[in-house]
Amino acid sequence: MHISKEGDPYLRTLLVQGAQHILGPFGIDCDLRRWGLKAERGGRNGKKRAIVATARKLAVLLHHLWVSGEVYEPLHNSSRTTVAAAA
Repeated sequence: MHISKEGDPYLRTLLVQGAQHILGPFGIDCDLRRWGLKAERGGRNGKKRAIVATARKLAVLLHHLWVSGEVYEPLHNSSRTTVAAAA
């Protein structure tokens, strides 16, 4: 499926700006940034697609955290591999 332009335009704008910050030079190291940088391929258009994909993933993550009430762990997947490697 493709990414559509449905929903609240202001919320979409905020999600894209958040994704641009996450993937930009000042974004902190987290699983979302690592995933977005890995998805970034194909030159200039690849970066744009990676930003939109990261914005969507950010929206899904925020919704999951809101519904479940969990606390956000920036390096959740990294801690999982570290624990498995230590065992």
